Amino acid sequence: MTIEIDDSGTGDLIGNAFIGFLRKETGELIFRTIPVDLYDEINWKNKMPYRIVVELVKDALIELNFQKNKEKIQICRGDIFDQVRTYFNEEGINHEPAIIEGKLQDAVEGKLINHLRKLGVKSKKLTKESGARRFFVLFNWLCYDFYNREKYVKTGFPAWNKVWRERGIEKYKKLKRSSYKNYSK
Repeated sequence: MTIEIDDSGTGDLIGNAFIGFLRKETGELIFRTIPVDLYDEINWKNKMPYRIVVELVKDALIELNFQKNKEKIQICRGDIFDQVRTYFNEEGINHEPAIIEGKLQDAVEGKLINHLRKLGVKSKKLTKESGARRFFVLFNWLCYDFYNREKYVKTGFPAWNKVWRERGIEKYKKLKRSSYKNYSK
């Protein structure tokens, strides 16, 4: 039997992140959440998301009744799993790096998109595809109501305080000025 493990949202600017687990042979699928507050400056500096992911993986494997001597794990190569791989090595758990595609990837990315929709991201350009396009969809959403939405930002990412926070405030002010001009006409 094989269990796949993949993540979504761990590198996205906005919202919680998710870890998905799929037992390939049975289709059993479960998720764990990494709350956005674990990505604040202090927690990020102390590598808290990485440590919590180890605990989330342990918990999920218990729920899946993982049998160390009978099953193997295919785990996404993302750096969020670095400490998980170390744990697997220490425990003698059979694992291999994998590019996760198909059912699990779709499910865990869908979990993220549903979460972002619940936060209020309405853009039709928001898709399961990660990368620059999704970054700017989320950044633009943030800028429309910056001070009320900043609580959803992974503020521990170094680029947030070095570059993007200031740009977000500037864009927010520009949008406010623009809407005020349109309103006062």
